Amino acid sequence: MKKSDYGFILLMLLVFALLVWPKTHQAFFGFSDRHYVLGGFMKFFLFATIGDIISYRIRQGNYQVPGLIRKAFVWGVLGIIIVLIFTIFSQGVSHLQESSILPFYGIAFFTAFFTSVFMNLLFAPTMMLVHRISDQVIEDRIDHQNSLVISLSRIDYVAFLKMLFKTIPFFWIPAHTITFLLPVEYRAFFAALLGIMLGLFLNLFKKQK
Repeated sequence: MKKSDYGFILLMLLVFALLVWPKTHQAFFGFSDRHYVLGGFMKFFLFATIGDIISYRIRQGNYQVPGLIRKAFVWGVLGIIIVLIFTIFSQGVSHLQESSILPFYGIAFFTAFFTSVFMNLLFAPTMMLVHRISDQVIEDRIDHQNSLVISLSRIDYVAFLKMLFKTIPFFWIPAHTITFLLPVEYRAFFAALLGIMLGLFLNLFKKQK
């Protein structure tokens, strides 16, 4: 491990300590509950970006992620969309169950499972592709000194599809089933923590090895 690794670990420990310390925990979650959309932006801006940083350290050996602030802003915007999507899919599945279109109405596990399945099959691939494209646009603008030169052909679509087929059924559907079993006020926070894994997956699968 490098000295920078110890510094990064200490920083992460500090962040998570602040999240569990009662006063800062209450302040953070109280704010995010009152400002649901802005809270989604803040959570993904922070946690999904951590995943970007960790994956870059694994691939490149350092923490100097090109265009980090711009990438974090994109994560924040996606965080807003994700917290809205959570409500759309969870309420939609509940309505389908209540209408007897889907079975097991009133059983929390199946409601969470169906919500996770529909969300990850219908929304997640598009969201991940949008993020992958936005990453490429940011990197191309940095490589070409903010010119308008953009090459989406540099995206390894085969690696991206392999990432989808490996992570959606074996990680995201189980993980988001747990998410939708949590109280509503904690779902966006848990999803933001999962954003660390999302940032890792999207970046580690950038290039087919």
